[in-house]
Amino acid sequence: MSSKPIRLIIADDHPMVREGLKVSLESEGLSVVADVSNGEEALAAAAEHHPDVVLLDISMPVMNGLEACIAFQEQLPDIRLLIITMHDDREYIMKVIQAGAAGYVLKDVAPEELILAVQTVHQGGTYFSSSVAKTLFSEFGRPRPPASEDVLSPREEDVLARLAEGLGNKEIARELDISVRTVEAHRLKIKQKLGIGNSAGLIRYALDHGIIRR
Repeated sequence: MSSKPIRLIIADDHPMVREGLKVSLESEGLSVVADVSNGEEALAAAAEHHPDVVLLDISMPVMNGLEACIAFQEQLPDIRLLIITMHDDREYIMKVIQAGAAGYVLKDVAPEELILAVQTVHQGGTYFSSSVAKTLFSEFGRPRPPASEDVLSPREEDVLARLAEGLGNKEIARELDISVRTVEAHRLKIKQKLGIGNSAGLIRYALDHGIIRR
């Protein structure tokens, strides 16, 4: 028996963009249950249709993508959020990550990459298109801010750096030559040490502290 298709809502104030995204996504077997023109409508549609993932543009009237992310975290925190926009400014990227978005892709990505982004976010991971990741991690060469103590071990930092880049447990295990179970144990310990329970918070911590792969 085949698995249920991923259920999506698209929020963008340009009808042609919504239609193009809908065609691309549904041609790959995903289900677009609603398409709307702003964040407020996205919230209402999500409450009605209970989607797995909501695709949000940033620049929308009434309620923009950033405001929508905040509202979703308050009202419907279990729904995964993927930003799809033309904005590649680091400030925009950081703000929506801090607001709870699990992924950020640009509108010019290939359909195959958009599908991958949706699938990754749906499965609980984070996803950034290559140009976004380059912008996001461009400041990682700066010295790490001083801290009163080193909270994480070097291996935990290795794991966190890769989590922040959107890698899954299997990919991290392969890169670090450790078992998936060990990666899971490190993830749990990282969350416990930092008091952070979600991917967005871990990414923000990694960015703020200049934690990068070695």
